[in-house]
Amino acid sequence: MAELHLVTGGCRSGKSAYAQQAAESLADALAAPRVYVATCPITDDAEMQSRIDAHRAARRDRGWETVEEELDLAGVLTRDPRHAVVLVDCVTLWINNLMYRAARSGRDVTEDDVARHCGPVLDAAAARRGAVFFVTNEVGWGVVPENPQARRFRDLVGRANQLLAARADRVTLVACGIPLHLKENRSP
Repeated sequence: MAELHLVTGGCRSGKSAYAQQAAESLADALAAPRVYVATCPITDDAEMQSRIDAHRAARRDRGWETVEEELDLAGVLTRDPRHAVVLVDCVTLWINNLMYRAARSGRDVTEDDVARHCGPVLDAAAARRGAVFFVTNEVGWGVVPENPQARRFRDLVGRANQLLAARADRVTLVACGIPLHLKENRSP
């Protein structure tokens, strides 16, 4: 059964760098293959493309296989069991992608829908060997969003974070590049 580690924090807090370093250290210690699951959709947004490029550069020559998957995290986690260390970056964009797909079909995503999506992801992650790291954002710490769609996004990410944290063996909050360990379940 895989160890689940949730890494959370504000935007530009250093959470992705921390998660990558922790995952690499574990993979190196286990001499295990690692996979990075990228949830960010590739668009024509120049700023987002530069962020994607920076993340790719940070993984270059560090032994990562990359899988681009915007929606089917449970499928990715069950399809290829040979990677003992998985890093999913990020849950926040995954929720965004679920909302976008639903909106294109004329539907809204509810907190119950998020729970129905998170369950299979968490089950698939726990069934793996090694460790699965999830990176997410704390989006509810700032100003209350001005529109209903943004408030729904904040609420859905918050719900997903709660579900992931409840099942995680470890939860780390990264603030100002400093990891703060909120939860650590240690096996006897």
